Amino acid sequence: MITDSAALAGLCERLSNEVFVTVDTEFIRERTYWPELCVVQLAGAEEVAVIDALAPGLDLAPLGALLANPDVHKVFHAARQDVEIFLLIFKAVPTPLFDTQVAAMVAGFGDQVGYDSLVGALTAGQIDKAHRFTDWSARQLSSAQIAYAAADVTWLRLVYEKLTAKLQADGRIGWVGEEMAALAEPSTYLADPETMWERLRPRTANRRVLGVLQAICAWREREAQRVNIPRQRLLKDEALLEIAATAPASADALARVRGISRGFADGKTGAGLLLAIASAQAVPDAALPDAPRAKDGPRPSPALVSLLKVLLAAKAEEHRVAPRLLASSEDIDRLASEAEPDVAALHGWRRDVFGTDALALKEGRIALSVAGKRIKLVPV
Repeated sequence: MITDSAALAGLCERLSNEVFVTVDTEFIRERTYWPELCVVQLAGAEEVAVIDALAPGLDLAPLGALLANPDVHKVFHAARQDVEIFLLIFKAVPTPLFDTQVAAMVAGFGDQVGYDSLVGALTAGQIDKAHRFTDWSARQLSSAQIAYAAADVTWLRLVYEKLTAKLQADGRIGWVGEEMAALAEPSTYLADPETMWERLRPRTANRRVLGVLQAICAWREREAQRVNIPRQRLLKDEALLEIAATAPASADALARVRGISRGFADGKTGAGLLLAIASAQAVPDAALPDAPRAKDGPRPSPALVSLLKVLLAAKAEEHRVAPRLLASSEDIDRLASEAEPDVAALHGWRRDVFGTDALALKEGRIALSVAGKRIKLVPV
């Protein structure tokens, strides 16, 4: 258990000589916009450490240096939330990094396989999840909590070694490298306030309403970040959609919106929201966001989409890889409606495994048949 800066510096210096270290975090986020880091777990070949990130006066700089060390691979499972925390604290993504959940998808363990399932499949070990929902901000940590936290990174070493051995034997290490490149991009973890409105999927073609929605969604995101509370706790999506449609211009009008209290409307936060609405109302028509509309060209044939999905399932089964990793639903729709769209399914290893045959199928150069209990491709 690491609770002081000198011990952390010594640990990170020793781990800097490792080929790889396994990393995990425990945090809380229910009441805040930004995740509050509580515990960091690290494991090397000879030692496992649980770092109390809330220990008074603890200097995390040595941890940041270790995470940035290009000679030490940092191994996570389901890395996104952990990486987001480190990006927030150290202003950089850990590098190089390896995500065993993504690697497991490439290795044929299914879509977003859980950590306990992966440990069981690769090591026959069993993860005790009794402390999965514990309050990691409470102190002191019990010996059971510390053991639980340490176990995650201990088993992860075995998982990483077995996964990489399997990927090397199958010639798929390069496939995983392409996936890790996306995880290494800081933009993967940073929300753009100006595009948050698109997540609400507004059902209107009125560009003025969309302009107000864009402005107030951006205002909510920045305000939630500033006061560090979850965006939905500040203002729910349903209220934003109604505000965009009605564009209240006064505290009285704002208070009539469902879900808006009188105190909110009359207060400083309500005033900021009204200012964002007024600013959006003053935007020239030409600068308003475009209304959602159907993509140019004919809609994809549902039958062709279904046929491509059958091919996708067959290829995923043949190559023992998660279908979602080969092609997304949007990829399939675009493959069905465009000649050769710029989608991930038509690049790199995905094109070799699925994309080339997908193009041949929709162009009528191959057909699908059944051989025993499997789909087979038949030249036409």
